Amino acid sequence: MIEFKNAVITSFVSKTKDRFHEYNEEKTLPERLEMVASMEGVTGVEVVFPYEVLDDPAAMKTLVADHELAIAAVNVNIKGEPQFRDGGLSSTDKAVRDEAISYIHRAKDYAAAVGADKVTCCPLADGYEFSFQYDYATARRNILDTLGRAADYRREIPLFVEYKPSETRGRCYLDTAAKTLCALNDIGIRELGVTLDFGHALYGNEHSAEALALLAESDFPYYLHINDNNGRWDWDFMVGTHHLLSYIEFLFYAQEYGYDDFFTSDTSPTRWDIRGTFEVSARVSEKLWKRLYAIDRDDLKQRIAAGDYLHTWRFIEDELLRI
Repeated sequence: MIEFKNAVITSFVSKTKDRFHEYNEEKTLPERLEMVASMEGVTGVEVVFPYEVLDDPAAMKTLVADHELAIAAVNVNIKGEPQFRDGGLSSTDKAVRDEAISYIHRAKDYAAAVGADKVTCCPLADGYEFSFQYDYATARRNILDTLGRAADYRREIPLFVEYKPSETRGRCYLDTAAKTLCALNDIGIRELGVTLDFGHALYGNEHSAEALALLAESDFPYYLHINDNNGRWDWDFMVGTHHLLSYIEFLFYAQEYGYDDFFTSDTSPTRWDIRGTFEVSARVSEKLWKRLYAIDRDDLKQRIAAGDYLHTWRFIEDELLRI
């Protein structure tokens, strides 16, 4: 049985805000790690570079180890600075694209120094809002070139691209698993992968388990973020609170494909206790993970293959939901 490993993005255990409100209190990085270490079922962190890490990677590595945590990934932010407002990977200004590459290269250096095995990046500023706003072909060529040059550096630290339908742009260029895979296939670097966020797929009108299968059947690696939403926006709710059965299926296929990396909770505890919020996702996921190993998987797969969904649903009632 593969162990379920849960991590937390450190940004969400401090102050967060939306357009109207601020939530929770600002915490220092040591305070954040201390809180994460106190969460039942959480053993890793995804840290945000360059804003939420120590300047000295050796000190950062020691700080994380002192809290008995692992670094699931270094998340490099190429959207927060003013020069990236209109896009970093796709910018028509080569100097801006070069700076985005520099951020990713430095994040890879940092990941190597702190013992992390990957860098993930969500290029949210790369997109558009209106018709006739950009030349799509030029934007795509720029993205391919920029990602290719970023990924070619320190290939032992793979770069994972997290796609999202929208935010901060009205529509992101890399908005589906399929489009992201097309870009990776054109680039042709096998140390370039995809970060699949359960909620991004959900509100982008993908089926998260199908997106996982698409990635797992490709030649590229993948990394998973977990949360939930109402299908209309990326609310980053606790897992299972809106789409429980879809989440169970998502975990099932993660097991089928032998996924043994971290499931990182990309969850925002706005109005709810921070520790309790992340412990819900860890606890529910762990219970479902173990339950899926306890069922007769061959029986379930045979029912799926037979094509009679009423027969499959009976299995779901009796063996998965136990109602």
